[in-house]
Amino acid sequence: MHPPTAPSSPTPAAPGGLPLIGHVHRLARDPLPFITSLREHGSVVRIRIGPTPAYVVTDPALTRRVLVTEAADFAKGGKIIDALRVFFGDGLATVADGDAHLRQRRLMQPMFNKAHIATRGPAMIDQVRAMVTSWPEESRRDVFADMNDVALAVFLVALFGDGLPAHLQGEFTALMPEIMKGTIRQTVLPSWLTRLPLPAHRAHAERVRRLRELVDQAIEHRTASAPAHRPAAELPQPPACPHDPPAQQEAGLFDTLLNAEHPLTHQQLQDEAITLLTGAIETTGTTLAWTLYEISRNPQVEKRLRAEIAAVCPGRPLVHDDLDNLPYARMVLQESIRKYGPAWMVTRSATRDVDLGGHHIPQGADVVWSPYLHQHDPAFFPAPEAFDPDRWTAERAHLTRGSFLAFGDGRRKCIGENFAWTELQIILATILQTWPRLELTSRPPKAQAVVTVKPDAMTMTFQQQP
Repeated sequence: MHPPTAPSSPTPAAPGGLPLIGHVHRLARDPLPFITSLREHGSVVRIRIGPTPAYVVTDPALTRRVLVTEAADFAKGGKIIDALRVFFGDGLATVADGDAHLRQRRLMQPMFNKAHIATRGPAMIDQVRAMVTSWPEESRRDVFADMNDVALAVFLVALFGDGLPAHLQGEFTALMPEIMKGTIRQTVLPSWLTRLPLPAHRAHAERVRRLRELVDQAIEHRTASAPAHRPAAELPQPPACPHDPPAQQEAGLFDTLLNAEHPLTHQQLQDEAITLLTGAIETTGTTLAWTLYEISRNPQVEKRLRAEIAAVCPGRPLVHDDLDNLPYARMVLQESIRKYGPAWMVTRSATRDVDLGGHHIPQGADVVWSPYLHQHDPAFFPAPEAFDPDRWTAERAHLTRGSFLAFGDGRRKCIGENFAWTELQIILATILQTWPRLELTSRPPKAQAVVTVKPDAMTMTFQQQP
């Protein structure tokens, strides 16, 4: 039973709504300026997506109530989650709160502990090095596409083990950006419009169908090449010494699911694989692209970063044990995540009538929170448009507490956070070790909100001469 609450105040409405479509035109045309502008109107602001109201939380303390202290009143749901569920199915990111979510999280948690991730470290580093050393020197490269390619290839090696057919990686890379565009389009359009048999909607459905076929092929490959069944607890642990046999490095993270004590259905395996792939590729590729851009325009950051890597790995390639000794690299990556999202809009659904910060939220309403909005709040991040990795020093990081929400919070916090930091540091350090000089060759990119906040266009050259 919930205690009585004080009478709620009227929730301010965002200006500029139009008949029938509400604020869809703003969400489609200039979503980042629009979402950050809502802070001016109150701690909770009502917008309309089509005729349907949604409540945007602009105060990080109230967002913490939504995600942590009063999470039972705000279930995983809303338009974004409904759209993602079309191709995630009931994977960990989209399955409803309750026993099913708890079971899946407990099952998958061992995949993402540091010890288990470390078993894949050497294979991940080898994959990154093979890809970035193959880039022709001084060729103009699409950085966002390259970072997505590398992130996908590395995660496939980590997830499914070695030897996945090359054509699968190519198709995954081609499909994922288009699927994400289609998903965000379905999120911001009125529900009646998404149900019409328009060519764009049919194309989106076909891409989702093909994605599931590719996931099936990857699972079949892993099942055929996996060793005999072993309980998840017996999956490889980090080798005791560097001379342990390579066979200990062969298992992929996905073996945890394949060898579960209570086997998952085919549909469950599909859903979890798609959830993991999407979370690992889009956010990682976006973060790395923006990081390289910021390095290219901040010479002092680049100099300090290269000096740290050279001191930790003097005259030799990176190894997994080096990662804990690269604190500045992590600060640089965290500032990229802070400045560029990566997610810009996430939804929950009110499970009952709720008073949130003095505002009435009706049962069933969409509640929107935005990592991008919170991470550009000048009250917590002075000069939020500046790229300042030193925000994350021990002396200053406590000032941002509660407002850095890139990985979410509470019981639905991203399960792959440990893996994300490992993958990001491996890729960034290997690129900088391989290429002493990088140079932006396009105009400065503009931030484009799809599911993540991605650059609209970015090309660079990579050179051996500093």
